[in-house]
Amino acid sequence: MSDPGVLPAEKLVRHFRQILLWPLQLMPIREDASIQKHWERLQVPDRDNPWRELQDEFTGDPKQFQERHYSEFVTFLPFVQRFLYGEGKGSGTDILQESSLRVFRRNDIAGVRIACPAPGSKAIVLTVAHVDLYFFYDIDVAILVVEVCGDDLALPLVQNVLFRFGRCYPTYWDTDGHGGHCPQSVEWLSIEGKVLARSDYENRDKYLSFVCQYRSPCMASHWEYVLEPLVLHHSGKKGLIRYRQIEYHLMPLMAYLVMDDAKSLTRQEFIQLGLAAAPASSESPLYFDRHLGDFESRFCYDRFWNGQEQECAGTRFMCTGRVFTMVGDRNPSAIGRKTDLEQFRHEYFLLFLISHFHRAALLMLQDRLVDVTNRLDVSSVQSLRSFRRTIRQMLGVFLRFTQRYWFHEVSDHSQAKDLFRMISQHLNTPRLYDEVRTAIEDTNQYLDSDALRRQGETMVRLTVVATVGLIGVSTTGFLGMNLFALAESSAMTRVFVFLVVLVTVFVVTFYTVLKSSRLADFLESLADERQSSRGKLAAFTNVWKGKREKANPFAR
Repeated sequence: MSDPGVLPAEKLVRHFRQILLWPLQLMPIREDASIQKHWERLQVPDRDNPWRELQDEFTGDPKQFQERHYSEFVTFLPFVQRFLYGEGKGSGTDILQESSLRVFRRNDIAGVRIACPAPGSKAIVLTVAHVDLYFFYDIDVAILVVEVCGDDLALPLVQNVLFRFGRCYPTYWDTDGHGGHCPQSVEWLSIEGKVLARSDYENRDKYLSFVCQYRSPCMASHWEYVLEPLVLHHSGKKGLIRYRQIEYHLMPLMAYLVMDDAKSLTRQEFIQLGLAAAPASSESPLYFDRHLGDFESRFCYDRFWNGQEQECAGTRFMCTGRVFTMVGDRNPSAIGRKTDLEQFRHEYFLLFLISHFHRAALLMLQDRLVDVTNRLDVSSVQSLRSFRRTIRQMLGVFLRFTQRYWFHEVSDHSQAKDLFRMISQHLNTPRLYDEVRTAIEDTNQYLDSDALRRQGETMVRLTVVATVGLIGVSTTGFLGMNLFALAESSAMTRVFVFLVVLVTVFVVTFYTVLKSSRLADFLESLADERQSSRGKLAAFTNVWKGKREKANPFAR
């Protein structure tokens, strides 16, 4: 790791760890497939495919199963356990129910060199703990997870990494040509220190031309490299799986900071860490108190934080939805079982992953609904059929998502329950869920009403056909009753009788149709009168029985 290049008086982060989560929407492999299994394309070993599937701790040797795995497992409620870990043999069956998660990892990236454009800032090298890709059964969503760490870093450098590292593309360019709010350069390093890929935030023409051509933002080259052989949907590249952006260019992130004295941090520095904001001096604060006067009540979880009251400050949790931050003391006595690094990397990571998976899945369904509506051509029968089929599939996916993945609570442990609620509330996933459910149900209700309308039109056509056919059936039926011996009559006589009967039946049928509304009203009023007559008769019977009971009390 490079020299942090700081003065002894500056605040040092003794251990820094950052986990980036990048939710992606996967494009269907086949439009007619109701359940997509995108990970199957990565299971085939190939020279151009660096991803390898990970086996969880439950499929290995039980002797290798550690206590931290057990602690992670029992943190969650049973239905969440089945989602995360599957279900073993039981219930009288020997069938193993696999987890709904599929995790793939690439091991060729060992480090990352990040250079920030801040004055006097040096490039730092962080260790890449792992690069994982999470797939979810029956949901066209994948989440890229990148975990980096470093030791003895200056606090402003850590703030710059939190603020700049997790950006998919620049939103503007500075006067010097650098991507706005982006690192000056990002380089993925191999185990030998070789540069595998480099960022291109400064390539303004590339991003402008891509948006002009595809009407979709282009991803930075180093992030495209990490995802290969997955390729951006709006591009001419060939790949095993195509993806598209599902949210803003800022990736959700988790941060873990260990300091010599966490209570030495000012309120402004806590705000910058909690929001993953750029470092700013106390003379020129980034946010004013009027804007974040309720920062502690809205974004801080201080169950394990003593602050200025005691010598040991403890650990402060900060959660804004997109950012989850833990800041604690280096003193071992300050790090409890619920605030240590293993908890951060496992239990709290899964809380954060589930929350953002919920949001990504709902945004994916919302985007699919908009896309299928935009492609609808009401003048095309084929388009209408495709629209109905796609909406039915989306309704099935949403119902299965609700039963398999949608949780209001994931744990009975108080801190896990509270933190999950904070993340979900800041992400507004309950409101988003209601919006998506309402939109899909409204569309499905429209399809049902349209189907009833078409059935009604069909019944009208059949009624017309039956009415016209009634004329012929009645005419031929009259002549076939053998009431009159017309079989031996002359042809002219039989034709004359046939025409007379035909005209009579036609007139009667036409008159009946003409007066059908009044006839229907008459039949309905007749039914009401019968019902009222029955009611009067029942009332008279009850009165008569009552008089008999008064006259003879023992008649009961």
